[in-house]
Amino acid sequence: MRSRLLPLLIVLMAAVLLTLGFPLAISVAAAEQQRLVIDRIDDTARFAALAQSITDTSPDSEERRRTLQTDLELYASVYDIRAGVFFRDYRALAKAPGYWTLPAKGEGRTAFNEALLGRRSHDPPQIWPWRDGRVVVASPVVRDGDVVAVVVLDSSTGEMRSRTLRTWLFIGLGEALALLVAVGAAVRLTGWVLLPVRTLDAATHDIAGGRMRSRVAASAGPPELRRLARSFNEMADNVEDVLEQQRAFVADASHQLRNPLAALLLRIELLALELPEDSEEIAAVRTEGKRLARVLDDLLDLALAEHAEADLQLIDIVPLAAERVASWRPMAEREGVNLALDGAPAATAWADPVALSSALDAVVDNALKFTPAGEDVTVTVAAAARAVTVVVADRGPGLTEAELERVGDRFWRSPRHQNISGSGLGLSISRVLLAAGGGSIAYEHHEPHGLRVTVSVPRDLPGS
Repeated sequence: MRSRLLPLLIVLMAAVLLTLGFPLAISVAAAEQQRLVIDRIDDTARFAALAQSITDTSPDSEERRRTLQTDLELYASVYDIRAGVFFRDYRALAKAPGYWTLPAKGEGRTAFNEALLGRRSHDPPQIWPWRDGRVVVASPVVRDGDVVAVVVLDSSTGEMRSRTLRTWLFIGLGEALALLVAVGAAVRLTGWVLLPVRTLDAATHDIAGGRMRSRVAASAGPPELRRLARSFNEMADNVEDVLEQQRAFVADASHQLRNPLAALLLRIELLALELPEDSEEIAAVRTEGKRLARVLDDLLDLALAEHAEADLQLIDIVPLAAERVASWRPMAEREGVNLALDGAPAATAWADPVALSSALDAVVDNALKFTPAGEDVTVTVAAAARAVTVVVADRGPGLTEAELERVGDRFWRSPRHQNISGSGLGLSISRVLLAAGGGSIAYEHHEPHGLRVTVSVPRDLPGS
């Protein structure tokens, strides 16, 4: 979630900074040019005042013209600005440098024509830093209410564009720094907001994996998420209490029913002494009584398995599997089934030895029950990168696709195998025992016929 939320926040903050930065950059460029234009307008006003008293009939006009020419040349040499005073017929009264002439078209001629109408230049086109241009400012020389000449200043914009560009660079650096600060704040903000979500996800995963005591620390994040964490903890406590009550009920019921069942079986045996030895009814009652006793034992084992914590140890799975195979080999020989161990010579993993032994016993027992005489049951140990697997493959009748989806459910047995002893709880107990230690059990077809059961235990310590 953080990888999706953080880019969205960064894009929004970048958009805000760009939205603010572009108008600021434009206003900076406009302000620099406006300052230049105002400065040039002031200069044209001064030159216009000097040129106002120069006439062709005045005796001292030539002296004043030379003074104006000197001022224009000094101004042009100091500021590198083309300056001139032109009559209405475009003749130059004074100008500097000497080679400069009034342009026949463009911004210079436009400004000159506006000044002839008695208006000063006030809004020349904007010059951007990447565009090499000049700013032309014109001011009319008015005598007796008439425009007799025009002062024209043609300025280079290099310095103005440099200042604008430097200011833009500072703005860009400021926005980049602001974006970095905003990204850092967004990282901290998303981490603070999503911390309860991550812990809640981890706790949910732990509870789904069977670790019912996992809880969420409701001490960080927004108030709404802290309240959600507290509600989750309350829900988990209630669920754990309900499950504990169910386990206690199953354990107590199975324990309390053992004594009455034992007494009932004893009275059945006493009653059988008064009946013929070959009585089918007594034999059926004995069989059902023993089956009920096995169910009660398995129920008690299941309740204890769901309540017990796994005693995980780093062990070699191969000797443990070899020990279980050796324990079941006499029964296999009695049934005429070839039970063999194959696979890796050594494979270490984290497992509860008692739980793994019980799971292997249940799986091998089932394989021997359903495998006909003369067939093979193979136990194969294999080590992968993340887990060690023990595969028990038999050559029995196998299961259908629908039956594979239900195998391992509590009290479930295939309708085709109802005449075979068992309570339907052995594989359920195995699954619970393995899940407590991070292991699993899976079922699949063993072609051309038979069932393949894969018991997996992790090579890394669960939760590390």
